[in-house]
Amino acid sequence: MRSINKKIIRGILFLSYILIIGLITYGLSALFGYLNTGADRSTMLHTEIKKVEQFLPKIRWASLENEGRPMSDQTLAEIENDYLDAWYVKHVAYQTNARTGIKDYYTKNARKNLYNIINKNTEMGTTIKSTSLEHHPNLEFFSEDGHLIIITDKDVVEYKRIYKDKAFLLETKDVSTYKIIMLLEDGFWRIRHMLKTANDDYNPANKIISDETIDIKGINYYPQASPWDVFGKKFNLDTIARDFKLIKDTGLNSIRIFVPYEDFGKANVSPDRLNKLEQVMDTAEEENLKVVVTLFDFYGDYSILNWTLNQRHAETIVSKLKNHKALLAWDVKNEPNLDFESRGKDLVVAWLNNTIDLVKSIDSIHPVTIGWSNIESAPILKDKIDLITFHYYEDLNNLEKAYLDLKDSIPNKPIAITEFGMSSYKGLWNPLGKTEEDQASYHKQAQEIFSENNINYMSWTLYDFTDIPNEVTGMLPWRKTPQKYYGFINEKGDKKAAFKYIYTP
Repeated sequence: MRSINKKIIRGILFLSYILIIGLITYGLSALFGYLNTGADRSTMLHTEIKKVEQFLPKIRWASLENEGRPMSDQTLAEIENDYLDAWYVKHVAYQTNARTGIKDYYTKNARKNLYNIINKNTEMGTTIKSTSLEHHPNLEFFSEDGHLIIITDKDVVEYKRIYKDKAFLLETKDVSTYKIIMLLEDGFWRIRHMLKTANDDYNPANKIISDETIDIKGINYYPQASPWDVFGKKFNLDTIARDFKLIKDTGLNSIRIFVPYEDFGKANVSPDRLNKLEQVMDTAEEENLKVVVTLFDFYGDYSILNWTLNQRHAETIVSKLKNHKALLAWDVKNEPNLDFESRGKDLVVAWLNNTIDLVKSIDSIHPVTIGWSNIESAPILKDKIDLITFHYYEDLNNLEKAYLDLKDSIPNKPIAITEFGMSSYKGLWNPLGKTEEDQASYHKQAQEIFSENNINYMSWTLYDFTDIPNEVTGMLPWRKTPQKYYGFINEKGDKKAAFKYIYTP
């Protein structure tokens, strides 16, 4: 027994010895690795700011004909990163009235002003939700020792929403010029001095739209096998080409498609997704179909600090397609009024307003619209958009009067109904639903109203679907199931009775 106990004790001691040696070796390796690599700036900063993920305003440097020391590309990139980080930290500080991160991006003298503003806002119960959307810095001076720079940042586009005791007070959007001095301290460029030298209201140039008559006789499009996921793994250009030919053969002249925000990579748009989108546009052009491109599908945040990310997303897509011959119009957002209650109407409308400005600044030719979920919301931003569009799933008997009233109130702009339709589902989850014959009668009546009043339209949708994502209607089967049966073609590929009224000359 004693012999067995000794062996057990020796075994435990041996294992403990091996474990201790292993830990010592690991610790020495980690220390050696640390000493032989550059310090990670993200671990050095006492802040959670990550500009690459959070803040990407448009920034355009003037030519680097500065006095003093020549500027390298690497140094300029470091200055730009720290400069934009400083702006982001300031936006966060004004929104939260907290000092987090300010020490990392502002020198002692510059911090005093920021702290005074934060203290004053805290005392008054004021918060400022803000962002800067554009910067146009000019490097005026770079010291010979490489430790001081002077920048003039012209035409800085800033947006602010001011709250008093959490209640919205006012909003502003202006263009300013700043004189900036930055110092290199501990390997970081920090703002030493920031002075606003000019300020004016933001007034974007009016967009020039051709007098070409809008003629929309179209349909919303998703492939039957991949609804709400056109550009994913099931992307099949041959299928899309066949569908577009079918749509064109019916007599329709246009389609409406959707660009999902997250699936396309948010601020960093996926080249693969962008290429697929362009292929879809090319295929539409081959069939002489015009395309309404709906941006920001499956997006509903609207937070001001995310606006720069949203704008880089839209900028990439609009820049890529603005000259495409198949492009008919930009739909900034599908049914944004459904987010009024959860996100706040003022914030959603402000986001739309700023996004419209961005789209128009890139594309001065094609109309911009908003796909409102109902006719009541259609007048919102009517002076900003070029084409009034809304969706109509209500009683067709009320459509003609509602449309004519809207047209009387907005007489100088074209109007289109970019979604309408009826589900042909009648079953367990909706025993009082409509049949395929009811659906056909609905579309027949709709086409009669459109024809009599020369109404532009896009129906919902070409196909019935076997699966609807939860993000579209939620998980409740009595809401989800009827959504599968709005198509003119059933899941077997057979044309339903309503197909006869998909288009009327």
